[in-house]
This record gives sequence, C-alpha cells and structure tokens, in this order.
Amino acid sequence: MQAVKQSRFLAAAFVLFSLCAHAQTGINDVHVMTRSQAAKSDVSLEETGATGIIRKTVELVLVPVTVMDDAHRIVRGLRQENFQLYENKRAQPIKHFWKEDEPVSVGILLDVSGSMKYKIDRAREAVVSLLNASNAQDEFFLLTFADQPKLVRDFTESVDDIRSELVFATPNGRTSLLDAIVLAVNNMKKARYRRKALVIISDGGDNRSRYSEKDVKSLIKEADIMVYSIGLFDREATTREEILGPELLATISGVTGASAYVLDNPVFLPKITEHIALELRNQYILGYSPEDTRQDGKWRKIKVSLALPRGLPALHVQARTGYYGPTR
Repeated sequence: MQAVKQSRFLAAAFVLFSLCAHAQTGINDVHVMTRSQAAKSDVSLEETGATGIIRKTVELVLVPVTVMDDAHRIVRGLRQENFQLYENKRAQPIKHFWKEDEPVSVGILLDVSGSMKYKIDRAREAVVSLLNASNAQDEFFLLTFADQPKLVRDFTESVDDIRSELVFATPNGRTSLLDAIVLAVNNMKKARYRRKALVIISDGGDNRSRYSEKDVKSLIKEADIMVYSIGLFDREATTREEILGPELLATISGVTGASAYVLDNPVFLPKITEHIALELRNQYILGYSPEDTRQDGKWRKIKVSLALPRGLPALHVQARTGYYGPTR
C-alpha cells in the first residue's frame, strides 16, 4: 500500500527539473545555452531546451540523499525525523519522505584515450560490475571519449547490449572529458525515469574539449542529474591536466550530491562501481515546498543535515547543493 501511495505521489508531483526533446549523438550537434546567455539574448531556457528546464513555479523540490559512515558504508533505516533540510539557511518542513529501490536512467562515460591502454581491461570489468549490481529495471547508455566523445549505445535495459560494445573500446588519442559530459547531459533528455545519473571513468583531466570547465559546471548545476566520477590518476602526475583532474571531477560530482573517487590502482575499479550502484539503490528522497516564492531565477542553496541521538558514530550526508529558482 505504501508503494502504491508513493507511486501516485510521484505521478502527481511537480518535478522541479525536466529534460525533454531528443538528444544528439555527436558533440558537433550539441549547442549549450547557459542561463546568462539566455538572459542576454532575451530567450528563456524553457524555449531553448538546452539544459535543465526550470518551470515558472516550483511547487515541490525533491532532494535525493545518500548517508554513509566513516568507512563509506551505506546507512539504511533512518526516518524522516532524522533529517533536517535548509534552503538558503532557512529550515524547510519535510513534507514527503520515502526510500525505495526506484529505477534509474544511467549514462556511463568511459575514457578510451591512449593513456587508458593498460587500464582498459579493469575499466571494462568496472562497467560490468556496475551493470550487475544495478536494479534490473534500470536503463543505460554507453558513451566513450578520446579525441571526441561518441555515443556507442543509446538507452537500453539490456546489460548484454552494453557489454557487447565494451569489446570495441580501444584506447587511442587524447581526452575530451568535458565534451563527453555535455553530450551525455543532452542525451539524458531521452531518459525514461525521473532519477538520472552519470558515471564517469577516466584517468586524466581534459586536454581536448571545445567546451570549458565553466560551461560544464553551469550545465551540471542546471541539470537534475547526479554525476558520479572515478578518477584513475598516477601518483606522479606530470601535466597540468593530470594535476587538476581530481579537483575537476570532485567539483562536478559535489555539486550534484554524488560521490567522487580517486584511485591510483585500477584493480579497485569494479568494487567502486558496484558501490555506486548500491548508492543509487539506497537513497532517501526528501520533498519540500519552498517558502521563497519569488520568481527571480537565482541559485538557492540546499543543505541537508542529520538529527541523531547522542553517542552514535559520525555519519556523512551527500545531497545536491542547490537549484535555480523559477523565472517569470
């Protein structure tokens, strides 16, 4: 009965961010217009469809939350009264609360640049590990990137479809990480499910993209997509891109409330992707109606904290850092 109520609630809920229209399969067909560019050109984001579309009114904000302990183990069994939610430092009553293994639309971004030559086998295993640990109803697409990003398999519920494409992942060229994220966000417009996530596996910073870090950060802030990242970085980084790579991935993931991992040994990759699948299957969803009804289009910070009895071990919360308010 509870599941039925939640399903009805989801059907009736006004989702804050909506991604629509058909995505392109090549980066040259993708055109991103940020909020600031739209404002200057007197075109609303609702008309462009370039990034997450912000509705003119916000009736409900849904915040996925992951809770882990110091050992990075997922914490289950918390109740609504264990959470406190704030928007721009003002406490917001949590009107809806649930936790269920709800299907997710997942985009897998696999680095196939030349530097992945000795890591690609483990990377393939990591993708398979993610697929095996995910909800059987999840849908996936696979995007590879080297000199250019390429959508090699569009959305499918068949894990065999994704596995079959991994065989052809041959490392060569440079790293167009930022372009890959832009293409993946646009392709997510075709997603079937409300919950959406990207999983990035890369061993370096960007050295090939036409889009900038600023472009991607703006795009990610406006899209309702969790971006998980795994960085395979050598201990002796020699280039500026390699040195800045971990910070770039951590920043992008952090904005969306998702985990960012940094590894120096690819042998751990399959365990990390399995853990990401478990994170997606064990999130709490908090729903609230914003008290701020102004239609100013400004960034509104979200903070989620825990209210737990004394004496319990320290727990850590991951949640989206904010959203853009409605516009007129």
